[in-house]
Amino acid sequence: MQTIDYFLNLSETVRIALEEDLRDGDLTADLVPEANQATATIICREAAVICGRPWFNEVFRQIDPKIQIEWAIDEGQAVEANQLLCTLKGSARGILTAERTALNFLQTLSATATVTARYVAQLKDSRTQLLDTRKTIPGLRLAQKYAVHCGGGTNHRIGLFDAILIKENHIMAAGGIKEAVFTAKTYHPRTTVEVETENMDEVRQALEAGADIIMLDNFTVAEMHQAVALVNGQAKLEVSGNVEIDHLKELATTQVDFISTGAITKHIQAIDLSMRFQSQ
Repeated sequence: MQTIDYFLNLSETVRIALEEDLRDGDLTADLVPEANQATATIICREAAVICGRPWFNEVFRQIDPKIQIEWAIDEGQAVEANQLLCTLKGSARGILTAERTALNFLQTLSATATVTARYVAQLKDSRTQLLDTRKTIPGLRLAQKYAVHCGGGTNHRIGLFDAILIKENHIMAAGGIKEAVFTAKTYHPRTTVEVETENMDEVRQALEAGADIIMLDNFTVAEMHQAVALVNGQAKLEVSGNVEIDHLKELATTQVDFISTGAITKHIQAIDLSMRFQSQ
């Protein structure tokens, strides 16, 4: 897998999020005297894997770099309900203005990291790795890929630019699996080529064409075992399609290399976080 610069567009992502919220200013925070200072704490209200500190910190940096953030936990750390995450000190106006955007990043990325960790735990002691997909929140691709990494998962391709995944419609448009793989290998000889298959005949075609990875889309467990035996290590095998957490252990018994799921980035529920001002 490639080395990923997860923070490539972090500053710009935060800038856009703040502009979306602020435009010409925070009308409510302006009710607070400009000179007022405050101390506030961020509490996690449920068990979670915390992820997103760089985005959280950047929000406060862009609003007011003088605001101090004292973290009580590490990035990627599992926490319990009602655990203190960090303490903020500085301009009351600045803390109030940054609050929602900062928490949005932290609770969303922590949600992905938390769900990923639960999925990965089901694959413990197996050879199978958990992969994410491109089914991410628009504008948060790198951030969510980072959250998957923090949760113990493995990143699939980042986008359409860094690997080739030939799916059903590509196969039809290109004239077949053999033709699509040949063209891919000709134009991009150093790029990983993966083919999505829907039955054993297509697995054979992808193998004969020289695919590096063969995706088994919505295969039964019995068919997965057949595919593993047929391929016999000549290509990597990835299971995808309606992957449920309760079935991961069974899927891993097939000895496939990867299981991919969009659930860890799109079927998530934001972690419950709370900010409270402390009495002065």
